Amino acid sequence: MKHLNLILSLAFFSIGFQSFAQTDKQTTIKIVTDKNYAFVANTATPMANNDINRILSTMPGSQAGSSINLSGSQYDVKVTKDSIIAYLPYFGRSFSAPIDPTQGGIKFTSKNFTYKESKNKKGMYTIQIETKDVVRENYRFTINISTNGYASLTASSINKQPIIFNGYLEELKKKD
Repeated sequence: MKHLNLILSLAFFSIGFQSFAQTDKQTTIKIVTDKNYAFVANTATPMANNDINRILSTMPGSQAGSSINLSGSQYDVKVTKDSIIAYLPYFGRSFSAPIDPTQGGIKFTSKNFTYKESKNKKGMYTIQIETKDVVRENYRFTINISTNGYASLTASSINKQPIIFNGYLEELKKKD
């Protein structure tokens, strides 16, 4: 597991960032500490085999290295103290598929989850979220967050190969 985290951390830093919205250091600290943020996905990088990568490279919006551009698609994961709401696509090998094709991807609302937060000396956060109440399958999200709000999210489950999303954090608006 330590090797996988190291590989994922290296992948986070080796993928070039494009110019997207970001937060300043104080905002990043505030929204992560308050658990009031959305991870907005800009790219998806499947961690699948060569056959799947070859197919994905022919898709519209695909970039070199099988990274798929998601900009403007509004895929995100909303994190609050009492819920996790995920709306992400999935590209890769799945070992079971839903009967209803509209139920594909990584889409769920969880109210029963574990949330572990750590921060390194340079101020980067690592968040680990594990859902426990999702009907079809539970997920483990590892979110690495830089001080300026750029982030990577690795999604894994028993039924799917892992996938990495790159994007940024934004503050959730308070409901009135």
